[in-house]
Amino acid sequence: METLFDHALIDTNRLRALRSGPADFLLDIVAEELAERLSVIDRRFEKAVELHGHTGAVARAIAGTGKVDAIERVESDRRFSAGEPVTLAALETVPLEPQSVNLIVSPLALHLTNDTPGVFVQIRRALKPDGLFLAAIPGSGTLQELREVLLAAESEMSGGASPRVIPFPDVRDVGALLQRGGFALPVTDKETYTVRYDSLFPLMKDLRAMGMANPLSGRSRRPLARGILLRAAELYAERFSDPDGRIRATFSIIYVSGWAPHESQQKPLKPGSATMRLADALKQGGGR
Repeated sequence: METLFDHALIDTNRLRALRSGPADFLLDIVAEELAERLSVIDRRFEKAVELHGHTGAVARAIAGTGKVDAIERVESDRRFSAGEPVTLAALETVPLEPQSVNLIVSPLALHLTNDTPGVFVQIRRALKPDGLFLAAIPGSGTLQELREVLLAAESEMSGGASPRVIPFPDVRDVGALLQRGGFALPVTDKETYTVRYDSLFPLMKDLRAMGMANPLSGRSRRPLARGILLRAAELYAERFSDPDGRIRATFSIIYVSGWAPHESQQKPLKPGSATMRLADALKQGGGR
């Protein structure tokens, strides 16, 4: 299996962000959205788990819905705990007994796994029958503007380019992973958020404060020269700015829902034939 992401570096980036004061706006958006989606389900979940939520914001939002009796956090480092009890496990390990929990939530972490199909299988096995899996995964289109201008500036000024922005999955690929992992009633949809900045440099500062610095194993170890960054900032302003001069940064989040199979559930549709909205599927999956 190809090791695309350096997990030790991911932890280093995230811990550095915590120490310097994290930029939490994307996690806050995801926390609110996942909590809202959970709130439409007419049932309670005895035991829930948040997988690698970094700050615990999603766990707190889920607890605030009144839909769960207890929620456990899993993190790769105890320093992410913010003083709360956590279970320690590597990013690609789901440290739960088979059929032991009713709800698993993964916020903004599954795009960083090297064996994503394997993680999906672990999650499904840990769910009790008719247990629910919810996730938010940055998808294709995320930071597409930054990717384009960094590649263009580095190619123009050095004659070659190294990947500076990680690849993000397509919504269809995530849907296929749900089916491959054995989930019933798999549903995916995508929400796109646009954040505006004065220039490239505040955007890159925010990315570092979100722990989103480049974690690719094959990344160049040489930081970008200031001249390349200045040229990238010029290209960004030329290609992706609004009339007031501020630039746009895109974050596309894929929201995921899947249920552990149970005999009471409706039979799945043929691949590619789903027409149900995520909220409707959530209601049906837990509506007994």
